[in-house]
Amino acid sequence: MFTGLVEEMGSVSAIELDERSARLTIETPGVHQDAHLGDSIAVNGCCLTVVAIGEIKESASTENSVSRSGSANGQLTFDCVPETLYRTNLGALQPGDFVNLERPLMVGSRLGGHFVQGHIDGVGTVLAVVPEDNAVVIEIGIPAPLQRYIVEKGSVAVDGVSLTVAEVRPASFTVWTIPHTRAVTTLGQRQVGSSVNLECDLLGKYIERLLEARNV
Repeated sequence: MFTGLVEEMGSVSAIELDERSARLTIETPGVHQDAHLGDSIAVNGCCLTVVAIGEIKESASTENSVSRSGSANGQLTFDCVPETLYRTNLGALQPGDFVNLERPLMVGSRLGGHFVQGHIDGVGTVLAVVPEDNAVVIEIGIPAPLQRYIVEKGSVAVDGVSLTVAEVRPASFTVWTIPHTRAVTTLGQRQVGSSVNLECDLLGKYIERLLEARNV
């Protein structure tokens, strides 16, 4: 379980694509420091399991992935099964691409975002990026099966970032992003045509399933 509050951006060190699966290695500034094999990490909002951990002496990445503590960056490796690549944008990543990283919620921690499972529902497409004073409004096209879960002023996770839906449109929705969000997550790099992982608020999905079962 996650909150949608991204801790840091990592960068893709390598991605080994098989016919329908992949192995993804990410350079991290800090989240590797207390990681263990089998731990869950949200990568662009997708919950993945750590299968290998390593440290690197020097970083070849840009300043955004340099550890603030000055310690050596690390590497985390994840296996992506076919379902993961089908549902997410992870298969399109290239070495050097940045990704959002978040460790699971700790019991007793403040919940600053919303409950995020790390179970991606589908991939949306950025349709517009419009500056509005100190904000940037992002319009995201959404697959038809997910449209019913998007609620005005409800929560949605976009590439793992907890956001509030500002407006619901026939086949899209908008979110307003503040400067901090754009600076510390990949949303600041998203342009028209970019693919983003979407996780709808889990409450609506459970209610729908329970009502379906009642009507059987």
